[in-house]
Amino acid sequence: MTQEKQFILKGAGFSYPSSPKTVLRGIDMEIRAGEWVAVLGSNGSGKSTLLKLLSALLFPTQGLCFVGASPSSALTRQQMSRAAAIVFQNPEDQIVASTVEEETAFGPENLGLPPREIISRVEEALAATGLSGFEKRLVSSLSGGQKQRLALAGALAMKPRAILLDEAMSMLDPQSRADFTHLIAAEHKEGKTIVQVTHRLEEIRLSDRVVLLCDGVVALDLPTGEFLKMSAAELARLNLNKPPLERLAEGLAGIGLFDKESEISVESITNTLCRSL
Repeated sequence: MTQEKQFILKGAGFSYPSSPKTVLRGIDMEIRAGEWVAVLGSNGSGKSTLLKLLSALLFPTQGLCFVGASPSSALTRQQMSRAAAIVFQNPEDQIVASTVEEETAFGPENLGLPPREIISRVEEALAATGLSGFEKRLVSSLSGGQKQRLALAGALAMKPRAILLDEAMSMLDPQSRADFTHLIAAEHKEGKTIVQVTHRLEEIRLSDRVVLLCDGVVALDLPTGEFLKMSAAELARLNLNKPPLERLAEGLAGIGLFDKESEISVESITNTLCRSL
């Protein structure tokens, strides 16, 4: 994995003018290009605010936020759009056009790209998100899962170096979440940086690293594999619930049927249970 830094936070903090509470404080963090970072934390811990700093929707009120080698506050909107695109929890919060094609083209058009390039990007983004053939469909006719795919298509059409997901799967059903995760994994495989805010630990298995925010500070920063091997009791002290698959592996390890150092997957658990019969 490349060591190029995609985002750098140095003593970054943020306070909203309307509130006396400091939402983030003293955040020191680096995110490498091509890395997949999952950001966890309870409501009010600062997760969404952190993503807004990385996307330059907000600027730190203390410290610095760098996107690449430049302070986020020094980047133009076009430069920032090429650096990172954000997908929100509710797609209705970012969809502005009436048809699928118009919505996907909205970002590239604002970049001032030539028409042929816009058409190419729209086709590519809709194909990647499984929305080819929906070009003329009204956005209002789409299901919730399709709207979330459309929000992702709009982000992909910008061809950003990083995709920021602000609980983008929380409104989806299990199958739609699995499909959305597959789409994100494909983008990550192509070299995209992914920063994913979520409260579902089962969604972080493909990530490289986990950052836990607590009351506006980084409480924990670990490789995902190490994080998921923490015991249920340790996670409970952090107000987190161990995912079912990892909880099952922990139980099997407790009775000697599973090696704690083994990779945890549906296949490895199934093989363990079959051998024990």
